Amino acid sequence: MDKSSLIGVILGLIAVGVGMVFKGVSPVVLINPAAILIILLGTVAAVVIAFPTSELKKVPKLFGILFKEQELMSPQEVIKLFTGWAELARKEGLLSLESKTNEINDPFLKNGLSLAVDGQSADYIRDVMNEEVSAMEERHGAGAGIFTQAGTYAPTLGVLGAVIGLIAALGNMKDTDSLGHAISAAFVATLLGIFTGYVLWHPFANKLKRKSKQEVKIKEMMIEGILSILEGEAPRVLEQKLSSYLPAEEKRKLLEESGGANG
Repeated sequence: MDKSSLIGVILGLIAVGVGMVFKGVSPVVLINPAAILIILLGTVAAVVIAFPTSELKKVPKLFGILFKEQELMSPQEVIKLFTGWAELARKEGLLSLESKTNEINDPFLKNGLSLAVDGQSADYIRDVMNEEVSAMEERHGAGAGIFTQAGTYAPTLGVLGAVIGLIAALGNMKDTDSLGHAISAAFVATLLGIFTGYVLWHPFANKLKRKSKQEVKIKEMMIEGILSILEGEAPRVLEQKLSSYLPAEEKRKLLEESGGANG
C-alpha cells in the first residue's frame, strides 16, 4: 500500500475536524445530506459529462494506483542489471542475452531486449519503445485529468450549494431564531467543495502524475541501456550513462562503489 496517500487523507480529515473544534464548531455540522449530495453527486455528474465512458471506466483502477505502491525497479537495480548484461554481451556476444528474455517479467523491457537480440536497428528499437512510452504517458495524463477536473468543479459546486442554502434560509426570514443556523449550514457545501477539491482531487491528480513520471524515468533508462548494449558500449561507460538519471549524491555514491569494486 502507498502509505503516503492514506496518511495524507487522514491528516486532511484531522486538520479540518480538529480545526473546527478549536474554532468552536462541531464537526457534526458536516453531516449535511443536501450539501454532500450537491458536492459529491454534482462533481461526479460534471466529470461524467466532461469525459468519455472509455476513460471513466478506468477510475476504479486509478484509485487502486493511488493507494497501491508501484511495482517498479529502482534506478539502481536497472543500472546493475544492464551493467551485468553489457559485460555478458561483450564476452559472449549479443545473442547470449536471448536466454535472459525468459527471466524478465516487465513486458516493456522484455520486448526491447527481444528486438535487440533479433538484430533490429537502434533507430527502430528507439522509435518503437519511445512510442510505447508516449502512449503510456497519454493514458496516464488522461487519468490524472479526471481528478484535476474534479478538483476544479468541486469548489464551484460548493459555492452553488451555499447559494441554494442561502436562498432557502432567506426565504423564511420570519423565523429569526433558526436563520443563523440555516445560513451556517448553507456554507457547509462550500467547505466540502473546497476540502474535496484541494485536499483530495487535486492532490490525487498530482500523485498520479508523479507516479507516471517515475515510471517514464525507469523506461527511459531501459531504452538507453538496451541501445548502449546494442552499440557494444563497455559496462563502465553504460553505468556512467545510466547514472545520469540519479540525483547527484546517489550518482556519486554509486560510481564510488563501482570504482572500488572494479579496483
